[in-house]
Amino acid sequence: MATPPQTSHSRTRTAFRVVAFAEAVSWAGLLIGMFFKWVLETTEVGVKVFGPIHGGIFVLYVVMCLVAWRSFGWSFKVAVAALASSIPPFFTLLFEVWADRRGLLGRAAR
Repeated sequence: MATPPQTSHSRTRTAFRVVAFAEAVSWAGLLIGMFFKWVLETTEVGVKVFGPIHGGIFVLYVVMCLVAWRSFGWSFKVAVAALASSIPPFFTLLFEVWADRRGLLGRAAR
């Protein structure tokens, strides 16, 4: 049985959710790397690996927020909340769950 083709909105929703999750995972990797570097003072490898990864995914999350804002017709306040959620660790996951529960990751979010 073939799966039905995805719409533009469902692709955007899926991409946003994946990137929000990846941003949180990269935050975790960076925080662990920082713990080893600054607290245990053993190695910098975690920061060297996860720093650029997190930076790239962070930029991708910001772009996805802008795409989702336009695609789903978010209000300015929702867009600012989405962008602000990229700063504290793991808040992208909280925002994604909140937005999904309120139907903001669907076709007519206004």
